[in-house]
Amino acid sequence: MMFAGNRTAGLFAVATMATLLVACASEAPLQPGVPKTVNGVTIAPYEFYEECLHLDAGDRLDYRFESEQPVAFNIHYHEDKLVLQPVTKAGLTSDVGIFMPVIAQDYCLMWEAGPDGAVLSYRIMLRRPRP
Repeated sequence: MMFAGNRTAGLFAVATMATLLVACASEAPLQPGVPKTVNGVTIAPYEFYEECLHLDAGDRLDYRFESEQPVAFNIHYHEDKLVLQPVTKAGLTSDVGIFMPVIAQDYCLMWEAGPDGAVLSYRIMLRRPRP
């Protein structure tokens, strides 16, 4: 039996995923060796912002970000109904790192704001292994 609140939440989740997929499909894929810089993304209180891309095993994703307010940050992917987070950090106003996936997958960098919201700027760059 499904309660009305759960059904509404489920429908909202499906609509949100569809919107995210359309948004991701409309962007050009990240080109290896070409940095992508995004400045001044406003994240409402308790909301999140994602940047998704496909990574192959052996790729390297360089990332850095700054936020005026603390955010939770993760890099995750979906496997069936599971959300797996190889990177997860909380309470950050900045971070720099290199993510090297061990399996080919569509990965998302995700920033989640707290009660004050956040203004986020970030830079990512994909590096493919040399043949």
